[in-house]
Amino acid sequence: MIRETERRVVSGFVGLGLGLPILLLSVYGAIQAGMTGNGMLALWSLIVAAADVLLLAGLFVVNPNEGRVLQLFGTYVGTVRQPGLRWANPFYTKKRLSLRVRNFESAHLKVNDNEGNPIEIASVVVWKVVDTAEACFEVDNYENYVHVQSEAALRNLATSYPYDAHDDDHHSLRGHTAKIAEHLKREIQERLAKAGVEVLEARISHLAYAPEIASAMLQRQQAGAIIAARQRIVDGAVGMVEMALERLARNKVIDLDGERKAAMVSNLLIVLCGERAAQPVLNTGTIYQ
Repeated sequence: MIRETERRVVSGFVGLGLGLPILLLSVYGAIQAGMTGNGMLALWSLIVAAADVLLLAGLFVVNPNEGRVLQLFGTYVGTVRQPGLRWANPFYTKKRLSLRVRNFESAHLKVNDNEGNPIEIASVVVWKVVDTAEACFEVDNYENYVHVQSEAALRNLATSYPYDAHDDDHHSLRGHTAKIAEHLKREIQERLAKAGVEVLEARISHLAYAPEIASAMLQRQQAGAIIAARQRIVDGAVGMVEMALERLARNKVIDLDGERKAAMVSNLLIVLCGERAAQPVLNTGTIYQ
């Protein structure tokens, strides 16, 4: 595996300061040779000018948050990261590589979740290159590699969790976004480590049931919400009935036998758990008539 090594090169202003005067002198010599007819001077002026142009070809610019990967006849010799005008061997090939933070949104993928339900899912991945040598030489096209492997990791993640969990003990794609995002980031990073890429953030940007089951799943979610609400209402009603009976007994407001307690519990539960307001019935006799 090829790892990045930082290469220190000469400031480009040094090469420029030496190359331009030599170029001007060679041009002046060629002019003088033409005026005097001195063939040897003209030949040397042309040779010096050609060599100077070749040396000036070693000048290159490195922008902030950018790296230049240097190669000599196919051999990796290092990466220049210092911004500014630089000079290196003119026979080096200098490939530009951005080190800036980038992001992309994957396509909307249609996959089956852990329970076999078809869902649509997409993600946003924030990444940057941290090792220029691996990005250039370990994979063919590191940008395409990032996109393909990120979508593959997203597919694998979607099949590992259900869309929605029925309890809080199990993680789901919809209910535990922070845990899912951490898992997605970790899985993408494992796939992109060999490409010299660091994943800064990965989050789900789109999550929905597939159109063919969306209406059925909506009814299922509504039914689950109704059941959960009913359970809470019943728990609260039972607690209120228990409290009422305890306070009546403790304060000795009225002494109820078992049958009348059952009737009272029934009436209170109907009032507290009913969907509509209860219709009061006034008892003008005793509690037994």
